[in-house]
Amino acid sequence: MAGVSVRALRRIPLARLLAAAEVLVVARQHYLKLAPDERRRFLTLIRRGRGRPSNLSKKERMELAALIAKAEPRLFAQLIVERLAGVKLPTGNQNRRRPSSQ
Repeated sequence: MAGVSVRALRRIPLARLLAAAEVLVVARQHYLKLAPDERRRFLTLIRRGRGRPSNLSKKERMELAALIAKAEPRLFAQLIVERLAGVKLPTGNQNRRRPSSQ
């Protein structure tokens, strides 16, 4: 762990460290769904954008969106919630609209 002192780690509760580790494991699994050339391109676009979509061209934004979609962000979020909360989320039609309250 470059740059992180042992003393700083001792101040973080063990549960938070375990939760962070769970997130990293699931994130790595989803990142590895991309081919090696796609992973390189993903990182290039992330660096170029520096957190702001306006720093990318429209074509680059569309390419980044396609790469993110391929990594299945909805499944990623579902797995994180299930692992951290310990509760299975209902599966079903995620594209279904909720009834509006009138």
